[in-house]
Amino acid sequence: MKTWTIMLFFVSIGVIQTYAHETANIKGIRTSYWVKGLEKRKANEPIVIFESGIGMSGNNFSVLFPKLMSNIPYFSYDRNGLGNSDPDPSLKSDQDVVDKLHLILSSLEIKPPYLLVGHSLDGAFVRLFAAKYPDEIAGLVLIDPTDFMLTKTEDAIATKTSNSQIGYQQLWVKMLSDMISDKNLGEGVKLEMKRELAVSEKHFFKEYADLPLLKNVPVTVFIAYNRPIERYEKEMNSKLGINDRFWFDAYDQLRIKHYANLIKQNNNCELILLPGYSHGIHQQDPDKVGVSINSLFKKITH
Repeated sequence: MKTWTIMLFFVSIGVIQTYAHETANIKGIRTSYWVKGLEKRKANEPIVIFESGIGMSGNNFSVLFPKLMSNIPYFSYDRNGLGNSDPDPSLKSDQDVVDKLHLILSSLEIKPPYLLVGHSLDGAFVRLFAAKYPDEIAGLVLIDPTDFMLTKTEDAIATKTSNSQIGYQQLWVKMLSDMISDKNLGEGVKLEMKRELAVSEKHFFKEYADLPLLKNVPVTVFIAYNRPIERYEKEMNSKLGINDRFWFDAYDQLRIKHYANLIKQNNNCELILLPGYSHGIHQQDPDKVGVSINSLFKKITH
């Protein structure tokens, strides 16, 4: 199977430890999840809510579970048709995904405040959740999040200045389309791709336009940049007219600028730049990410 890893997309997830999961019937849909520490959770104490990247089971975060302090409660789950969860055909947009997570938490009586952790595309989901339910958010951790803030003008400039023939917005649609047609991918993964294609094909991340300012909560953003370009990527980039390093550098700088602006009005925030890291930062360096989550939890609770 050809694996796309261009820019902010990640499918290969390496070796993951499997943790026993629980299941619940949420409005007729079987939902698989992992939860720990509810019985010892104090009143008004935050709980860490993990939102995994596109096409990935909530177990993708299992490398972080043992890195959390023993007193930190956490929750992770399998989204629509992924892992051990059943497909939910009612989810047509990112807002639907966010509202479904909120419904799951409510149904399981997992009350706010929430410390949300999102990887890749799901960094965008976490931002959308924070916009829809601001009073329930205690903090955010974004792990190499997708640049949903990229404008059409910026995209055109980056394409031109990198002397490339295709920009990220067009590439995003092509990646989704190609993955949907990949016979090696499971139906749950394709279901996510189809949903994202439907909401991205005409207007890049339309649901995220004009979001209210982020509530003043602590935020940590990890961004991998200047990562090694694999040989197969060089071959693919050549076919697509992508000018390798110049293209990546142009979009890296835009993403760094956008996330720096996102948190500039907030207190107790960090923008952590990791040159040479892969998109799966938490897989590559779970200790670093675990330390940051623990630190943010302490800031919120003290």
